[in-house]
Amino acid sequence: MSVPRGGNEATSVLRSYVSGQWQRPTEDGTPLHDAVTGREVARISSAGIDMAAALDHGRRVGGSALRELTFHQRAALLKSLASHLREHREELYELSARTGATKGDAKFDVDGGIGVLFSYSSKGRREMPAGKVYVEGGPEPLGKGGTFLGRHIATPLHGVAVQINAFNFPAWGPLEKLAPAFLAGVPSLIKPAAQTAYLTHRLVELIVESGILPEGSVQLVCGSAGDLLDHLTEQDQLSFTGSASTAQRLRSHENVVRNSVRFNAEADSLNCSILGPDATPDTAEFELFVEQLVTEMTVKAGQKCTAIRRAFVPTELVDDVIGAAAERLSKIKVGSPENPNVGMGALASLEQREEVRRSLKALLEAGRLVHGDTRERLAVVDAEAVNGAFLPPFLLRCDDPDRTQPHEVEAFGPVSTVMPYEGAAHAVELARRGHGSLVGSVVTADTDFAREVVVGSASQHGRMLVLNRHNAEESTGHGSPLPQLLHGGPGRAGGGEELGGLNGVLHHMQRTAVQGDPETLTAVTGEWVQGSARTTTDVHPFRKHLEELRVGDTVVGGPRRVTLEDVEHFAEFTGDTFYAHTDEEAAAANPFFEGRVAHGYLVVSLAAGLFVSPEPGPVLANYGLENLRFVTPTYPGDEITVTLTAKRITPRHGADYGEVRWDADVTNQHGESVAKYDVLTLVAKKAPAES
Repeated sequence: MSVPRGGNEATSVLRSYVSGQWQRPTEDGTPLHDAVTGREVARISSAGIDMAAALDHGRRVGGSALRELTFHQRAALLKSLASHLREHREELYELSARTGATKGDAKFDVDGGIGVLFSYSSKGRREMPAGKVYVEGGPEPLGKGGTFLGRHIATPLHGVAVQINAFNFPAWGPLEKLAPAFLAGVPSLIKPAAQTAYLTHRLVELIVESGILPEGSVQLVCGSAGDLLDHLTEQDQLSFTGSASTAQRLRSHENVVRNSVRFNAEADSLNCSILGPDATPDTAEFELFVEQLVTEMTVKAGQKCTAIRRAFVPTELVDDVIGAAAERLSKIKVGSPENPNVGMGALASLEQREEVRRSLKALLEAGRLVHGDTRERLAVVDAEAVNGAFLPPFLLRCDDPDRTQPHEVEAFGPVSTVMPYEGAAHAVELARRGHGSLVGSVVTADTDFAREVVVGSASQHGRMLVLNRHNAEESTGHGSPLPQLLHGGPGRAGGGEELGGLNGVLHHMQRTAVQGDPETLTAVTGEWVQGSARTTTDVHPFRKHLEELRVGDTVVGGPRRVTLEDVEHFAEFTGDTFYAHTDEEAAAANPFFEGRVAHGYLVVSLAAGLFVSPEPGPVLANYGLENLRFVTPTYPGDEITVTLTAKRITPRHGADYGEVRWDADVTNQHGESVAKYDVLTLVAKKAPAES
């Protein structure tokens, strides 16, 4: 779709992509305007869209196709999609200018969303199994004989992940919800906010045109949600980003409540940043605080759910902070995003500008402006202030932090309030008055102060950043959610959790406790469980390529007698002369031993010699041990045997090898386990790597 820039060109009606086809609305729709020029750029309506049919298409077609893929295959598709969208970034940047976004704002949105796709692709390949069932934790014994066990698995819900997004991130918003849902095996239906829907529309066009994702895995509804929520089932999910009042209406929707539809909200957030008392004007931390405050006020014209709304500063530093921030803000040029000298563009719409003005008026009841003037005509670069949704950045000072307005009113734009505090306990109290925030930051090099503030205010925040000279170079900043970490917050912030690494994926899956015998659990999970069958053959498992290995393949090595000479040589060779291995009398006095014992690492080393197949072959490398426990002491004269069993086989998509996890059980002549652990190996594939 082309969104015209000029005022005389015919505007387009945004289509919806539902039930496998692009569909025009049955009415002309509501006009959408360029945030900079005020000209109409598109129209939007969902009239005529069959919401029930769209959800059914997602469940039947999209969901079925995704569940046929493994986690690793889905992860590979996410990577391909990210690469495809990266090739079209410039087009999306250009379109972002219509929303009032500068080039830097557009990169934050577009590149941020693409980065989430890459991140979840990587996590899927590294942290999730190659199969279709996610296994959580180890087996839980439910009986004394080992024949009755329990284990938790997670499988994709057979529904649609419906996302209702805000206007401020038309690219990042849809992609950060799409990525974990897709990796989980659940299709998405995207409903963007009207003001910037034309950018989301083009984003989905690029996705559909690429043909990378299975049909039905992504759908788009432009316009009103209509009766969409009436058709949600217990297998569907609803994710929302926007105002707390709208979140409340969605959460309490009759059908959402009746069917216990999973609901996630990211709502209003009066985020704060706290300057430590050690951060005097001559410190790097002071500069970092001021720079971060100004950045969060002006990026996306302050239209970020993570922006700093409250800046808490030691009383004696308030004047210094305000002076430094005002000086920086005075250099910010407001105007057309296409001018490279412009530091802040327009708000998303004239309506949004008026909403910010109303909120600013309420905040001025408790404070005063120290930068920005509501009475002066704004000087705008390469644009008309009357037609565009422009505002200057407004910095307020509130000398009484107990006033309610700064802790209750969010001006969703380039507005922040500086307030004083006295001591760490007071800073914590003020931070908590936001009654639930997405993010708080503490700028300090004083680790004691950081600890007190973080621990004291964490329960009211979804994320806490401690910024100082030591991490500033690598820090992504106060306002940047990361896919590896939770994005959400309690209370006012909505009580939801987006992203958060694998937690974001598991939100779209059903966690189920499975009870049964070891053989059944092995069959269900694809992972060998103690007590299920082992398979021994004439071919050593280390002589088998990845495709030839089977879960349960086993090799038994030993027995090998451990001698006193072995123990003494190992002590001398390694330098590990701990008394339990070298002093008979001292060892016997130890309540855990009867006398000198073999080193645990000697036992593990001898066990490796018992199970290894030394010739070159499919096993490429041993890259570690996990879960090592020494269960029973090994004494000189004991004979050890090792049983090595293929526990989990994980092909790596696109590589010529995969990972094999082996269960290692070292026993003595009495059949007692002396050491138990997992051996991790890389094993070559016989066939060429899949593309």
